[in-house]
Amino acid sequence: MDNEALIDSFSDFKYEKNIDRVSLMAILEESIRSVLRKKYDSSKNYDIIVNPDQGDLEIWRNRIVVLDGKVKDPNKEIELSIARKIEPDFEIGEEVTEKVELRTLGRRSILSLKQNLLSKINEYDNTNAYKKFKNKVGEIMNVEVYHILAKQIIMRDEEQNEMVLPRQEQIPSDFFRKGDPVKVLVKRVEWRDNKPFAILTRKDESFLEELFKLEIPEVSDGLITVKKVARIPGEKAKVAVESYDDRIDPVGACVGMKGSRIHPIVRELRNENIDVINYTSNTQLYITRAISPAKVSMMEVNEEYKYVNVYVKLEEISKAIGKGGQNIKLASQLTGYKIHIFRDFPYEDDVELIEFSDEIDPKVLDKFHKVGLNTAKSVLNYRRNDLSKRTNLEEKIINKVVSILKKEFEEELNINT
Repeated sequence: MDNEALIDSFSDFKYEKNIDRVSLMAILEESIRSVLRKKYDSSKNYDIIVNPDQGDLEIWRNRIVVLDGKVKDPNKEIELSIARKIEPDFEIGEEVTEKVELRTLGRRSILSLKQNLLSKINEYDNTNAYKKFKNKVGEIMNVEVYHILAKQIIMRDEEQNEMVLPRQEQIPSDFFRKGDPVKVLVKRVEWRDNKPFAILTRKDESFLEELFKLEIPEVSDGLITVKKVARIPGEKAKVAVESYDDRIDPVGACVGMKGSRIHPIVRELRNENIDVINYTSNTQLYITRAISPAKVSMMEVNEEYKYVNVYVKLEEISKAIGKGGQNIKLASQLTGYKIHIFRDFPYEDDVELIEFSDEIDPKVLDKFHKVGLNTAKSVLNYRRNDLSKRTNLEEKIINKVVSILKKEFEEELNINT
């Protein structure tokens, strides 16, 4: 192979891999230097000139003239008699520059050069792909199903880059065939067998948030902010939204006329039921909205331990908890508070447990406080055996506490033991 042939073959890579001119020159020079280092232990005394646009490649070796018989390193030194055959007026200590043709390096060196070039090009290609994927983390992409495996699906984008949608990142009801177009979110990028792979998701909360940006102009324009998303993929989701413009109804804008804006998102998520609520910094109001469609009678919020006791009427309990506990689970995720649901007994007023410190040992009261039971009402809404399990108190102590608390309400309501 001569210099021109190498440039021609390398140009094919340039167009196939879309390598820019500067990178092309750097890859070619470094590959040649790598071969020279392997053959001569050093490439520092070589000048390599690459001009891929012109199809030029020149390799020049520089050697110092020494006395005949005094050459220690033939790669860096040349005998005076040989130097004078090149140029008769060379003197000892001067530098001789000679052009080197690739074919003079030998068949093995040329083969090594080809392998090195291919390796560098693949490395360049993989690095570019990694950067491209990395820049798309958190974004939605339109991809196509390429290969379906037991634990993952291989997807391809428009540039035929392969990406992975693991089974655990799919919506449980997802079903795909080869060639199907799919919307996915790039979750992260990993290296596998020295190749970058984008790990995709349709299950992440961020996927739903990005779908809102995609489908709802006010969200993509920043007029409406998605504050928090809680999901049980394919089943139910709650999304808290907020607008800084009082003229915009964030919930109405997200849902659209007769659900016109939310329906495409629901369909994309395999009929996932989506509740959109107004975000507020008022904790009690936020929790009340999050627990919807159940109507809240009252609640006790503990900011220190991040829990809340919510009281609802008997007929509202199933709504508050939801199918399989979905509603209360999502409300907890959305608000960041652990939510306990209690039946709202018809006491007119509740009483803080601390008010009973003259009748109940403070250490016992502290046990109730630590599990989120701060009022008489919250304690009386529990069965005695459940109270014993939660507080780790003996049954006789529980009975005594319940008896004291009931007396407080005897005139108001007759409660059977």
